[in-house]
Amino acid sequence: MTLPRTAAEALSGHVRFEIRSVDRMLLLLRQPRLQYGAGIHGFFCRHRGWRFVSSQLMLPMTEAFAAEIHHYIESRDLDLVHFKKDDRKDDIAKRYLAAHDGGDGILFVGRAQERTAVWRTRQRRDAATGKRYPWLAKESAMVNHWYFYGFDRDFGPFFIKFCGYFPFTAQVYLNGHEYAMAQCRRLGIAFTAADNAFVAVADPAAVQQICDRMTPDKISRFVGRWLARLPHPFTVEDAEADYHWELTVQQVELATTQVMDTAASGRIFFDQLIRDNLDIGHPDKVRIVFDRQIRRRGTHRTPGSFRTQVITAGVDPYLYLYYKKTQVKQYLKHGLALRTETTINAPGDFGIGKALTHLPALQRVGYAANRRLLDVERLSHDPVTGQAALTALANPIVTDTGTRIPGLRFTDPRVQALMNVCCALALLPAGFTNRDFRDRLAPLLGLTSEAMTSGQTSYDLRRLRAHGFIERIQATRRYQLTPDGLAHALFLTHLTKRFLIPAMSHITDPEPLPGSRLRTATRAYQAAITDLANRAHLAA
Repeated sequence: MTLPRTAAEALSGHVRFEIRSVDRMLLLLRQPRLQYGAGIHGFFCRHRGWRFVSSQLMLPMTEAFAAEIHHYIESRDLDLVHFKKDDRKDDIAKRYLAAHDGGDGILFVGRAQERTAVWRTRQRRDAATGKRYPWLAKESAMVNHWYFYGFDRDFGPFFIKFCGYFPFTAQVYLNGHEYAMAQCRRLGIAFTAADNAFVAVADPAAVQQICDRMTPDKISRFVGRWLARLPHPFTVEDAEADYHWELTVQQVELATTQVMDTAASGRIFFDQLIRDNLDIGHPDKVRIVFDRQIRRRGTHRTPGSFRTQVITAGVDPYLYLYYKKTQVKQYLKHGLALRTETTINAPGDFGIGKALTHLPALQRVGYAANRRLLDVERLSHDPVTGQAALTALANPIVTDTGTRIPGLRFTDPRVQALMNVCCALALLPAGFTNRDFRDRLAPLLGLTSEAMTSGQTSYDLRRLRAHGFIERIQATRRYQLTPDGLAHALFLTHLTKRFLIPAMSHITDPEPLPGSRLRTATRAYQAAITDLANRAHLAA
């Protein structure tokens, strides 16, 4: 078996299968009418019939909610875990999952003191009359949060966290990879998983279909099913008055997993990637990955930092790419599964709403970012393809009949003239003839059209046709440029005129322009080489 030499080869020829899926997902569960002061006033005064709003009216709801939670825990013989400051909640949940039988149910309930924004009543004084009156204001406070860790037969492990204080905003955590594994077990599809990634599956196409079926409607039904089972602070009368829960996306991780044929292929890819692509976080590269305009100056500058970061945990490196509040992470799972994950923390960064119904739009953004990043890495790491194209251009071609057609060495003056003519003839919509070609080529060679024979022109046309620059228009004696021919001609012309010739003049001109950085660098390099040679000679 041949190992890949570049990251491009690893991505192109050594990927056994690829799976795209929603991975970790954090949803916000809130009452939309209770997120602003006027709405809270309407809840207590118009709906529940109180004369004024006060935090004293919120306290009984808090106490009743806590009492209902304690009753729920005792009636089901659940553990109440008091989370401490340094506790890793995921590790505690894994211990309960290890002893779970795989059926629907809540595993345990956790409680933690966490800081959050809450509504409180404050006294204000009327400037005209001097009378005091209550005023609702938001402030930060440490309050109880209740974690319900559970297992669902369709979605696997999850948790729902309620804030214990009005308006009792909640979060729902679920994992699309766990959903896919649960569905594979139900359908009898064999797989091997490593944490949150498949490293082997019996039917990749079927697994991809499972991942695609995790829709907003299915997620909403899952959340609604568990809300109906769990205690929550609002009554049936509240629901009938249209005080309902709304799901919005707080964070979503969209992953593309590519499983390599060997661990060596994965390691070669990542070694090449880190060595050559640390500039992928620069603004000009970030806009390629996310297809977003980035303004670095003026009053409407794009907020956030744009950078690349490499983090090494043990010996396994992680590559992070940051854009506003979104990040892309790449790493290897067990040396085989290349994970590319786009985590969107603010859908508004892409002009997308937060409602769960916008999940398909967020998926398109995330998967497109993953694909663009992989495409950039494939192109930037593919010297083999570039070398092959350059060799095909410069080397002669031998036809099936044994005719040898010379190559196009782009630094040759005649070839440069041919490239210039190709750029000009691309503007003729109906193509061009032998005479059109000769009339434009001759002056570039310092000749008149009459001085060039038809045979000389045919010789050059044959070279361009053999190397794919031009093609004959069917049933005519006219030619037209191919798309690749125009691209190559433009690139090679610009490369020579705007880069090679000016650079060579800086290096070789005995009196270059003042302040030539290239000339200064060249002299410094030559001096360093001379110094090294002298040192070697003295050492000998």
